Amino acid sequence: MSAADPETQRADQRAAWEKAADGWGKQADQMRRLGMPVSMWMIEHVGLQPGQRVLELAAGPGDTGFLAAEVIQPSGTLISSDGAEAMVNVARERAQALGLNNVEFQQLELEWIDLPTASVDVILCRWGLMLTVDREAAVQEMRRVLKPGGHLALAVWDEPEHNLWATAPNKALIELGAAEPPDPDAPGMFVLAKPGVMAELLESAGFTDVLVESVEIERTYQDLDEYLAELFDLSQMFKRGVDGLSVDRRAEVRRRIAETLAPFTNDDGSLRLPGRSLAAVASA
Repeated sequence: MSAADPETQRADQRAAWEKAADGWGKQADQMRRLGMPVSMWMIEHVGLQPGQRVLELAAGPGDTGFLAAEVIQPSGTLISSDGAEAMVNVARERAQALGLNNVEFQQLELEWIDLPTASVDVILCRWGLMLTVDREAAVQEMRRVLKPGGHLALAVWDEPEHNLWATAPNKALIELGAAEPPDPDAPGMFVLAKPGVMAELLESAGFTDVLVESVEIERTYQDLDEYLAELFDLSQMFKRGVDGLSVDRRAEVRRRIAETLAPFTNDDGSLRLPGRSLAAVASA
């Protein structure tokens, strides 16, 4: 099979997320803070009620779903799921630490959700759909497992120019020949960012009352070193690119990132990096 074969892509992605889980667990509190505006938008737009059955897909550390779990208590249930078993374990440990007792944990793929048809009231998926190999199959599966009248809330990243915090590292690697430019049509952060794409995708799967809005976020760091440390924990792609470089070329990557982020760097060296997500809600 070629590198572009869908099954190869899925296997590579799964292996990468299994490997990345430790770093995401380490940075879980930071990710919760930065993602809270998006998670709150999603929670506020799905009309949660006590007793509902909620599914979170591509949950990672589980933050958005955990917010829902608190709202649907005492008789409601959250199914916290991820395609990587190690990520499911991260979420399980965090739920225990938070004292949540109405959460089930499953390893589920977005493209074939191993749940009965019309079995959940609400689906949440923050920053997962754009990484899926077959996005059309994923939203069709979401539509299938939702009860009639159920709600879906999704978030993906807006266009690259609104998310310099994410593009600056890869830009430095690409300029130095340490990474290839991304395929704009392949699974990736910005593949669903263009205006109208999200709405069209959901409507084509049979969803109605589709609403897509932009949600601003901000990533703050004490200094560039803290930003880079987080990056090494969260981005396997960046880590692989830097690991293969000499000390001098690593220093050049750091210099170029600092130069790109200079407009958002304060006099004391702290960083305030703006970002923008797209959030969508739709009815089954």
